[in-house]
Amino acid sequence: MKITIVTVGKLKEKYLKQGIQEYLKRLGAYAKVEVIEVADEKAPETMSEAEMVEVKRKEGERILTTINQDTYVITLEINGKMLSSEQLAAKMDELATYGKSKVAFVIGGSLGISEEVQKRSNLALSFSKMTFPHQVMRLILLEQVYRAFRINRGEPYHK
Repeated sequence: MKITIVTVGKLKEKYLKQGIQEYLKRLGAYAKVEVIEVADEKAPETMSEAEMVEVKRKEGERILTTINQDTYVITLEINGKMLSSEQLAAKMDELATYGKSKVAFVIGGSLGISEEVQKRSNLALSFSKMTFPHQVMRLILLEQVYRAFRINRGEPYHK
């Protein structure tokens, strides 16, 4: 399976980079995993609704250029479907079983993801009703993907 994590913005925090590198290393035994960072749009603290839509649209265009037609797209959205770790593992197993060997997880910028990216999404996934910084979500997502592979292989992993 080839997994792509498409995310908006550069990761600056050293502690997050270290955690992400650790999970990328662990995941190497199960899948080819690539992280693609697309540039974020400069956004002032106060914006009109139209300006926010435009920022998301520009970031969305960049996201969509990284995704192939034959890729199954899972967007991380606060209003997406909530799955347990076991349900995510089952979904990934189902994708692999039915020939969807390319999967892209999309983490939007600070304003979320554009309507165009939402339309391209095959599954909108929510990790919580809480809002997390998109940089932290990279680490959480990679840990859950790693956990899913461990679950699917029947390998022990802490609960």
